[in-house]
Amino acid sequence: MKRIQLEIKALSPLAIGRQKPGGSVSEAEDYIPGSVIRGAIASQILRLSGHQSSNLAENGGDFQTLFLSDTPAIFQNAYPVKPDMTRRIDGIWVLPTTALSSKTKEGFKIENGNGVFDTLIDRFCAEGYGHLYDPICPNDGGRVEAYTGFYCKVGGNYYSHSVSKRLLTRVGINRRRATAEEQILYSIEVINESQHHNQKPIRYYGSVIVPDSLVNSFCEFINNRREDFRLGGSTSRGLGKVEITAKIIESKPQIKTRIEQFNTKLKERWRQWQVFGNPNNQLSSDRTYFTIDLQSDAILTEQWRRTTVISSEMLCHFAGVTDPSLQLHAAYSSYDYRSGWNTAWGLMKDVELITNKAAVYLFSTTQPNTWFTIVEDLEIRGVGERTCEGFGQIQICNEFHTVFREDAV
Repeated sequence: MKRIQLEIKALSPLAIGRQKPGGSVSEAEDYIPGSVIRGAIASQILRLSGHQSSNLAENGGDFQTLFLSDTPAIFQNAYPVKPDMTRRIDGIWVLPTTALSSKTKEGFKIENGNGVFDTLIDRFCAEGYGHLYDPICPNDGGRVEAYTGFYCKVGGNYYSHSVSKRLLTRVGINRRRATAEEQILYSIEVINESQHHNQKPIRYYGSVIVPDSLVNSFCEFINNRREDFRLGGSTSRGLGKVEITAKIIESKPQIKTRIEQFNTKLKERWRQWQVFGNPNNQLSSDRTYFTIDLQSDAILTEQWRRTTVISSEMLCHFAGVTDPSLQLHAAYSSYDYRSGWNTAWGLMKDVELITNKAAVYLFSTTQPNTWFTIVEDLEIRGVGERTCEGFGQIQICNEFHTVFREDAV
């Protein structure tokens, strides 16, 4: 399996709906889910089925391999990027739920905020030393609260990325008379195609994990029809027009290096906490610690029941290994509900209990060499159910966990 990076440029407002069960208002997402990208590309391939201009559409086996096989292509979420930064970034990430910022002046320092810092390692140390951990803002000593969203790192500086939204009001049409219907007025929440202060189109960066045999033909298919795709709802009314560009990514993630750097910082921080006295339990020198950070919502099941925590048994099951030494030390997660619309079936999707993206799980093991390759594979495949639609994307040892309070960025 190889990774293909997708750059999606919004050419019109996007109606990426998020229908909450029991609600009458469809809210717009602030990113493009992998399921939306997957549906748009599958629809385009089927529409061109039988045309000689498309190698993918010519061969039904290719469509089978991409969407219906036991190991289908994995369509990951696409997250927004500021228009003036698209050529300088290496990736867009989700801030972990353990990240905090000032309550009165939140945000990164480069963006005139009081700074953002992470608390995972300090919370672990505080628990080990038997103390409460209640941090304050390093700049003004004020209260702090969770800081969420998407971010990237450029030249040592951290930048946040977000989108703006607006409501489009529409009138219902009488199908018999083809005129405006009385007393039918509705609004659609959409993602703006550009920022208010900058008319450049907003871009989104995502990835597709494709079988090696179809990498070149998949890229060719996307690039040859880059302006033919429509994402989201209300496409017949002019919404959802995008331009998609595909590029093969050859570099591999340096997961072993990330894990080693995380452990070095954790052990240094543990020693610094000795100023508060002796710990309740000594930090074991033969254990290697690593985190799993959810980069997208996940659908997790343990013994046929929905859960929001990845236990050590679940992680071993995802990895296909047995490791009695694997231990879960901390879990920071929350939940929500998701539904959706299946265009192919013309039916609502099942309501799913999901674990929200940005969740953090801290594990340790005495068999690190067993896990180095395994977690690299998990970063590609994801965890939980419906990973081919973008659910369950993870990152091992997000580097933001090493940004401490006194070094808030």
